[in-house]
Amino acid sequence: MSVYIESLKKKVVGKHVYGELYGCDPDLLSDPVYLRKVVEESAKVGNFTILDVKTWKIDPGVTVFAVVLESHISIHTWPEYSFATVDVYTCGEKTDPLAAFKYIANALRAARYTLRTSSRDYVEENE
Repeated sequence: MSVYIESLKKKVVGKHVYGELYGCDPDLLSDPVYLRKVVEESAKVGNFTILDVKTWKIDPGVTVFAVVLESHISIHTWPEYSFATVDVYTCGEKTDPLAAFKYIANALRAARYTLRTSSRDYVEENE
């Protein structure tokens, strides 16, 4: 098996962290200005380069989507359920999507969260 692994070459490093936040502060989940700041700060924590951030107030919830050079960060909220979903996807070696996700969970005062990670690598056999 190690011979096979050694014959592989990573062409793209992709890290995807996503999950659900429960028991969040509903006032924070309703505040588009606060949520935008949370996304912007999470990008700093995760070492991402922000290209653009868009916010939509969808009463009573909010969606924030940041396009980052490395991919994206999104938060979708349901204040009436104290619930949010978070998606952090990045490419490259220098980023830390897990740190960004945990920052968001803490900033929204989640009582608990589910978390999943997925490799989005592109691996090719060396010739």
